[in-house]
Amino acid sequence: MKLFGSSGTRGVVGESLTPEFVLRVAKAAGTVWNTDRVAIARDTRTTGEMFVNAASSGLASVGVDVDDLGVVPTPAAVRYSEVEGIPAIVVTASHNPPEFNGVKLVGNDGVELSVEQLERIEDHILAEEFDVAAWDGVGSVRSIETANDDYREELLASVDRDAIAEANLTVALDPGHGAGSLVTPDFLRELGCEVRTVNAQPDGHFPGRESEPVPENLRDLERLVRVTDADVGIAHDGDADRAIFVDEHGEVISGEASLAALAAAFLEPGDVTVSAVNVSQRLVDVCEEVGADLELTPIGATNLITRIRELWREGENVPVAGEGNGGVFFPNYRLVRDGAYIAAKFLELVAERPASEVVAPYQDYHNVRVNLTYDSDEELEAMLHAAAEYAESSDATPNTTDGYRLDYGDAWVLVRPSGTEPKVRIYAEGHTEERASELAEEAADALRAAVDEL
Repeated sequence: MKLFGSSGTRGVVGESLTPEFVLRVAKAAGTVWNTDRVAIARDTRTTGEMFVNAASSGLASVGVDVDDLGVVPTPAAVRYSEVEGIPAIVVTASHNPPEFNGVKLVGNDGVELSVEQLERIEDHILAEEFDVAAWDGVGSVRSIETANDDYREELLASVDRDAIAEANLTVALDPGHGAGSLVTPDFLRELGCEVRTVNAQPDGHFPGRESEPVPENLRDLERLVRVTDADVGIAHDGDADRAIFVDEHGEVISGEASLAALAAAFLEPGDVTVSAVNVSQRLVDVCEEVGADLELTPIGATNLITRIRELWREGENVPVAGEGNGGVFFPNYRLVRDGAYIAAKFLELVAERPASEVVAPYQDYHNVRVNLTYDSDEELEAMLHAAAEYAESSDATPNTTDGYRLDYGDAWVLVRPSGTEPKVRIYAEGHTEERASELAEEAADALRAAVDEL
C-alpha cells in the first residue's frame, strides 16, 4: 500500500498530512463503504478538529451523514461503530509527537479495516473516483455526546469489578494528556481504586510528556507511584489503545513482560496467540509452557487483526494477542487494542499479588531499540540495502516476514522501516542488556555507514 501503513495513515501536519488529503480519504471511504452514516472521532491533538471537519465534509459530499463523537479513546469509537453497525473514521496519530496526526478506518463490525479493504479505498483515492452527491443529497452532521460514558459503562460490566474493588488498590495514572484523560480516571475510581493522576488534563500539545509511553517519558509516573505508595502505575498513549505499567517500586515494566504475564494468565492449552515479528522470547516461553501456538505477523495492529480473523475462520480460539508496546488484544471481548481494558485485566492480576511478582517470571530478558531517521528516499534505500547485506553476512538465518530478524539463540535483532515515521527501527533482545545493545549498535553502525557513503 502506498498511502496506508501498519496502523492507518499518519504524517506531519501541513507536510505529508493535509486537510485536502483527509477529505479525499473520507470521500473514498464513503464511496467504498456504500453506507448512509459514518462515525467520526478524534484524540486531543490540536489539529484534530480541523481534520474532523475535513473528513465530515468529505463524507457529506458523497451523501453520507456523520455522527461526530468528539474527543474519545480509539476503543470508544470502535465500540460505537460496532454497536451502531456503522463504519468509523478516527483522527489520531496514537503515540506520535504533537506535530503529527493521522487517520484510522474502522468497518461497520467495529474492527479496523483489513489490508484488502484499505487497498480498495486507496485505489479510489489515487484514481479520484468518488460518488459525489447532488446538492439535495449531501449528508448532515450531528454531535453524539454519550460515546465516552457508554464505553465506560461497558468496561465496568466486562471486568472483575468485585475482585479489583476488594483489593483496595491505589493506582497512579498518566494518560499523557490524551483521550484517555476523559475516561480512565473515572473508570478506575468506579472499579474501587484510589486514583492519583499526572498529565491528566487533555492537551494536544502534550506539555507534561511525549505521547509514547516508553520508560524515558514516564519519570513523573515513576515518582508518583513512589510518593503515593501506589500499588501500580498505568500510562496510556494519545488515543489510549495502549497501557504500560509501573510496579509498586516505581520501576517501569516492559510491555513485553506485561504481555507475557497477561498471556500466561489467559491462554490455555490448544489456544493460539498472535504477535508481530519483533516478538519477545518471553511470549515464546509462555506459549511453550502453556501448550499454546504462536503466530507471527508483520508489525502493526492491522496485520495482527487480519491474522486473528483468519484464525477465527479456521475455528481457533485467540483469547489474547498483541505486541510488546503495550498494545494488547483480548479478541473475545472486542477485536481492538483497548488501553483501559488492558489496564483492568492487569489490575485483576495485581489484586492477587504485587505487580513486581506478576511479571517476575518474565524479567530475564533485556530489550534495546534504536531509531535511525532518514531525510530522503535515497537514504532509506541505502539503509535497507545495508540491512539486507548485514543479514546475509550474519551467522543466523534471516526471518523476512517484516524486515530482517536474526535469531542467535541467546539473543535476536530485527531491522525494519517504520510504517508511520521516516525512521528505520532496530530492535534487539538478549539475556543481558550488554548483549542486546551490542547487536543493536552493530546493525545500526552498518546502516549509518551506508548513509555516510552517499
